[in-house]
Amino acid sequence: MSDSRATTETTSLPARLLGGTRDYLGGSAGRNIGLVLALVVLIVVGGIVAGDRFINLENGLIILRLASVSAVVAVGMTFVITSGGIDLSIGSILGLASVVATIAPVQIAASQVGWWLMAVVALGVGAVAGLVNGAVIAYGKVVPFIATLAMLVAARGVAELVSGKKTLVVDGVFVNGLSVHTGLVEFFRGSPLGISWLVWFAIIVSVAGWLLLNRTTFGRRTVAIGGNPEAARLAGIKVKRHTVYLYVLSGVSAGIAAIMLVGRTTAGSSTNGTLYELDAIAAVVVGGTLLIGGRGTITGTILGVLIFSILLNIFTQINVSNSIQDVSKGLIIIAAVLLQQRLAVRRNNVKPKL
Repeated sequence: MSDSRATTETTSLPARLLGGTRDYLGGSAGRNIGLVLALVVLIVVGGIVAGDRFINLENGLIILRLASVSAVVAVGMTFVITSGGIDLSIGSILGLASVVATIAPVQIAASQVGWWLMAVVALGVGAVAGLVNGAVIAYGKVVPFIATLAMLVAARGVAELVSGKKTLVVDGVFVNGLSVHTGLVEFFRGSPLGISWLVWFAIIVSVAGWLLLNRTTFGRRTVAIGGNPEAARLAGIKVKRHTVYLYVLSGVSAGIAAIMLVGRTTAGSSTNGTLYELDAIAAVVVGGTLLIGGRGTITGTILGVLIFSILLNIFTQINVSNSIQDVSKGLIIIAAVLLQQRLAVRRNNVKPKL
């Protein structure tokens, strides 16, 4: 009897190890390892096709600086998609926030109290727009796709009206013949420890987003709502109110990105943020967050942003046309979604044989 039991335990050990390995690779750690490997492959390929133009510290800092704004937008998008929603308006909200924050009255006031006033205005615009989105979706019972599509159009239109379809230059406004300086551009030209403030802002937002999603009740409620809204409601979660909070959070991330973009480009414009929503969704999906909700990963999102940023840099280095870049991005998104579906099927239906 003891020999039979020992044989059964010995036989089942490889199966258990196989099942554990499969679960690990199918989990968040396994997905992140895959994304890191993809980054390594891209860096190697970039070094081969572009040589020293790609593999150098200066180019690495350029990649991080250009990825910073997209990373902030993508963090906000991660929360919305994790809850089972979508925000198509985040790019337009970014453009509106950048315009309102750079109109002459705001710049004049900022020149007296500090550039941070422009940041507060941008955050306020983003929060209000997100509040409208959340209220329409949660209490108006309009599907997120339609509600945020309407905001996409409306916010861009308001930005054009406010700006008069003109580019609003920062620290270059003249009032009564005097030039107004807010100090915003000078601040974002700074590089503590050799790293741009843009990158530091992205790091701070990413860390805060990770903690909020993974270490707080707010994050757990977000995942629960994405997994099953009705079950979350029965468990005592105020689903409608939480949904509003999520879209406000998305709007605030757009406001942060807006002031960062203004600092980088030295101007507010109604065209700022164009198609940023699509880039954010692409990074979130490639990073491993489920489009149907119930699972989200900030780490994966940031890795997704870096993958697309490095790919864009490589294409630029070797003079690949924008059309081919767009096709490549589309193929990556499709591959990521198909991989999500396949892993989901395996985890739900395939069990290791004992």
